Amino acid sequence: QVQLVESGGGLVQPGGSLRLSCAASGITFSLYIMGWYRQAPGKQRELVASINRDGSTNYADSVKGRFTISRDNPKNTVYLQMNSLKPEDTAVYYCNARHVIFSRHDYWGQGTQVTVSS
Repeated sequence: QVQLVESGGGLVQPGGSLRLSCAASGITFSLYIMGWYRQAPGKQRELVASINRDGSTNYADSVKGRFTISRDNPKNTVYLQMNSLKPEDTAVYYCNARHVIFSRHDYWGQGTQVTVSS
């Protein structure tokens, strides 16, 4: 049974920082592209950042220079360090795992709320 469990969300003031974690189980973690997506009320889910098995990364333009994605393969965990947070970063953040070859092996976490407000 595949599980992706996110943690680290919460309420933070503008300019603050949060670190999200996603612990995976039930998959061979090193064979998966890991990603963070977000969905704000009334908007479509969008890619925030992704990291391949070789450590290469991809970021949405809106978070470049502020967010950093990383992975710890021995711990089956992916992280999203979010700095200089803005109110427009407010959303539910979801962890995603997609197999590097078999893309239909695609899994989602339950989401964690991030609220940026003064």
